[in-house]
Amino acid sequence: MKRALGIDHGDARIGLAISDDLGMLAHALETIYVKETVDPVAHIAAVVASRDIGHIVLGLPRNMDGTYGPAAEKVRAFAEKLRTACPCPVKLWDERLTSVAAQRSLHEAGRNVKNSREVIDQVAAQLILQGWLDSQAMLG
Repeated sequence: MKRALGIDHGDARIGLAISDDLGMLAHALETIYVKETVDPVAHIAAVVASRDIGHIVLGLPRNMDGTYGPAAEKVRAFAEKLRTACPCPVKLWDERLTSVAAQRSLHEAGRNVKNSREVIDQVAAQLILQGWLDSQAMLG
């Protein structure tokens, strides 16, 4: 199985996570700083090519009532750019509460959330990807 890439999209930062070779565990990979990166889509396409990625799992923000807001539209537009630039499927995955869970995980690990901004998006991407990997394992 090819690896999967998890993405937590944000206006300022984009967190990336990658699966292990067996497709069982998600690991934090890197944070892309949007204002410092000329083309985040091209950067992600390079990661896809260099790491032999078979699936991209992009977190889709939803409101707690299940509706979609303006952030979801930005993610959908970003997904279309990724689909054009990358040869693998791009899946949208419900990311409700992943940022909250990422903050909680860092806090439980003894990390100050304010000092963890560089990794919080990676952890959120890791949670998004792990949720998708777990769902794939249940499908058999």
